[in-house]
Amino acid sequence: MTDAATTVPPATQRPPALEMRGITKRYPGVLANDGIDLDVRPGEIHALLGENGAGKSTLMNILYGLATPDAGEILLDGKAVTINGPSDAIDRGISMVHQHFMLVPVLTVAENIQLGDELTKRGFLDRAEASKRIRELGTRFGFEIDPDEKVGRLSVGWQQRVEILKALFRDARVLVLDEPTAVLTPQETKEIFAVLRRLAEEGHSIVFISHKLYEVLEIADRITVIRRGKVVGTRIPSETNEEDLAQLMVGRDVDLVVDRGESHPGAPILSVENLSVKNDRGREVVHEVSFEVRAGEIFGIAGVAGNGQDELVEALTGLRRAAAGTVRLDATDVTAEGIRAMHERGVSFVPADRQRFGLVLSYPLTDNLVLTDYYNAPYAKGLVRNDRAIRERAKEAIEQFDIRTPSPNVTAGTLSGGNQQKLIVAREFDRELRLLVLDQPTRGLDVGSIEFIHRQTIAKRDAGTAVLLVSAELDEVLELSDRIGVMYRGRIVATLDGPTADKENVGLLMATGGKAEAPQTSEEASVTA
Repeated sequence: MTDAATTVPPATQRPPALEMRGITKRYPGVLANDGIDLDVRPGEIHALLGENGAGKSTLMNILYGLATPDAGEILLDGKAVTINGPSDAIDRGISMVHQHFMLVPVLTVAENIQLGDELTKRGFLDRAEASKRIRELGTRFGFEIDPDEKVGRLSVGWQQRVEILKALFRDARVLVLDEPTAVLTPQETKEIFAVLRRLAEEGHSIVFISHKLYEVLEIADRITVIRRGKVVGTRIPSETNEEDLAQLMVGRDVDLVVDRGESHPGAPILSVENLSVKNDRGREVVHEVSFEVRAGEIFGIAGVAGNGQDELVEALTGLRRAAAGTVRLDATDVTAEGIRAMHERGVSFVPADRQRFGLVLSYPLTDNLVLTDYYNAPYAKGLVRNDRAIRERAKEAIEQFDIRTPSPNVTAGTLSGGNQQKLIVAREFDRELRLLVLDQPTRGLDVGSIEFIHRQTIAKRDAGTAVLLVSAELDEVLELSDRIGVMYRGRIVATLDGPTADKENVGLLMATGGKAEAPQTSEEASVTA
């Protein structure tokens, strides 16, 4: 019989390893955090949910030393601390794995993990000791990794493991994971969850930020929901469900899966024939791809990030020259046309990289909403801008798409990532279209915003628009697509009927191309490496 004095209590009954008490943070016109309380216990996976702009990122930036609170305190193991920056946070055992990995592709696993904290011996890098420690950490948490492998050759799932190892190498006790499964296949997500459970078993405290409610319910010990800067509830997964969490996040009932209805496809709008595309290094990463998208249908492309999707979309929208093949729009050859010419032919594009291709961050919202039409009526008459019409357009878009901003005159760079995405969607959906290209359209968005964008996408389809959807979110592809093309190593390896496609089968095709082989971990894994 176990001695009661030595029994280890469950994570939810242990004293907190981390406490944030009364955290308040104000920005001009915005109360980002309003007296937030959060505690995380040793061995606990604590999920943090909230809409875009709810205050999650601000709260975690304060914990990681990237922002200073106006009020409140942070306690580690019961002692109040002041965190003056990321280096200070790391020294105190706090690490953060960002949604967009902070890795250098041309460096090895060991070099990335040590970067800024190199092991030395007699003034020289101790590569042997570093490799030994990395192998031991990998084995300890359930996976083997080669410290000498170049990070750019690894799949996204293995890059996620490298980020986690980087935190563990620095003796992190509190680990913040921001959207850790955003670009992973279902199989990779299961493997990462196994790693997180092993970490929790060893006493690490994990803050898990995600918009995928079903994943939160599967992995978390407790769930805290923030809405408009305040904590509105804490739940135990066994005592709640997706509908309850969505209602807490948004403040209303949300349709988690939008009814797409039946499609009634017409003639082909976009025809792609034997298209090959090279990346920035001159390497061919899209190989003789052929497909078509018909009027009134959503054609989804599923694939692990880094399999040629970015270059394919850039070639289709006029951002990149094709190496070979033909792109036709309404039977007209548009292979060599630029993005403005495509726009004037009725093509809209929501890019995956919103900051590089979607917005001018230093411009106000008003200007960003007319970036593609600023020279047309009613926004201009000849060379003269109609500022009144532009302001009215901004006012309508902010209200219709629920863009959280103190003013239409603030710069786009001041918005959260999710609100930047809604700004782009508001601009690109607001006209008559022949073709709508959506590349990761809901990345980083909350359930309410996803519901809205999915409804708008289906409405465009039903109005006769051809929709090309490219997403690393397999659930999104399955929920919206009438037909699905699976992309693997620069090729379409299967075309499936959307309503009847099996999630596990599509995930396997994404990870292996349908071959009986291990998921990508070598140079062949990333066609854009």
